[in-house]
Amino acid sequence: MSMTMRFSTMPRQRERGYTLIVGLLLLLVLTLFAVGMFRSFGLQEKIAANTRDKQRALEAAQSALQYGEWWLGQGNGSTGTTCTGVNNGNTLANMRVCNIGLLTPTALPWGVGSTYLPPSMTANGGGGMAGASSPTGDINYAGIPGLYINYLGLTPNGLSQLYAITAYGYGGDAMTAAVVQSTYRISSGAKDLGQQ
Repeated sequence: MSMTMRFSTMPRQRERGYTLIVGLLLLLVLTLFAVGMFRSFGLQEKIAANTRDKQRALEAAQSALQYGEWWLGQGNGSTGTTCTGVNNGNTLANMRVCNIGLLTPTALPWGVGSTYLPPSMTANGGGGMAGASSPTGDINYAGIPGLYINYLGLTPNGLSQLYAITAYGYGGDAMTAAVVQSTYRISSGAKDLGQQ
């Protein structure tokens, strides 16, 4: 008895590439998802950098504003003079009160007023990062902050003088700037006892 083995031959089905197509589609979807995430992270980094720069510009403007308030508080108030040009406000004798307000406070830098460079600020122009020799070692501000003080007049009761102090500051980029303003009151030491 001889045994012969017989292999049954099944009809070959046409191979269909569904698995390959599904795999490629999944790979495409995952690639698009990854590219979207990287773009999102890049956008978030830009938003964070812009927010940081805006905050720096605001703080620079605020420092100039506070300097102007301090200067007025030292008894330097007056009814003002006609102001022309820009003075270095770091020299106290150069500070002044103007008798008219700024016409366009958002057009920077102003052609009139004073500049004020805080001791710990590096502002060599151009912005960017400061070198290791700078006091902060962090940022080179795009410009020196400036301020403008103008006399507004007396309060209705006549006992105080009012001043508008407007200041601006730049961040690390000349396109990032902030303008702030305060109204400052200097009261006289005398009080009219006839008024209650």
